[in-house]
Amino acid sequence: MSVQGPQQVLELAKVSRTFGHGATAVAALRDVDLTVNAGEFVAVMGPSGSGKSSLLALAGGLDRPTSGGVFVESTPLAGLGLNALARLRRRAVGYVFQDFNLVPTLSAAENVALPLELDGVPARKAHRQALDALRQVGIPGLGHRFMDEMSGGQQQRVAIARAIVGSRRLILADEPTGALDSTTGHGVMDVLRSRADAGAAVMLVTHEARHAAWADRVVFIRDGRIVDEAAAMHDPAVLLAPAG
Repeated sequence: MSVQGPQQVLELAKVSRTFGHGATAVAALRDVDLTVNAGEFVAVMGPSGSGKSSLLALAGGLDRPTSGGVFVESTPLAGLGLNALARLRRRAVGYVFQDFNLVPTLSAAENVALPLELDGVPARKAHRQALDALRQVGIPGLGHRFMDEMSGGQQQRVAIARAIVGSRRLILADEPTGALDSTTGHGVMDVLRSRADAGAAVMLVTHEARHAAWADRVVFIRDGRIVDEAAAMHDPAVLLAPAG
């Protein structure tokens, strides 16, 4: 009887991303190889400007590499047109942006339900799933509120709820606790951890060790290259520590 290995959800193979041309060219990523399997939580750490956000953008199909390949559930993103790529992101990828990217004219629940409805989920079912996602991130009673009626921290939790709603197999989070206090941030990390435990692949960009400690593996990036990786240490003292 054959034994199957872990299921690969995300693969970046020899990925490079260069902005500009000639003497003004800037290499954001250089020959990056990285995989994230189903049920795995990977944290990416590195100094500002090291390429963390560029890595996340390529993984989510929001940008195209200059060279190399990006694969989500074995699908090469380079072979997808704009419509097919948008459809894959709606169905398979949840993305938490640093600046939220919420629609101000929609309520919190409508923002969370939007990708489901765009993918053909009936409005009532999408609304129910949106409310459940808002409950998971700790704001169960705020689904009716608009963005100008919510704090920055509440808006960030709406953005996280939008990323985890439905059955996305890949969750990408770019500093998702930046506008949250330590207690709420702990709750958000617990949600991301639970998604990985339920079988999703999760990749988190962070600069805080207490957040990376929730991961199974920590990847260190510098000057656009992955320079090291290590198993995370699930130390309760680190997980519960306030921001320093």
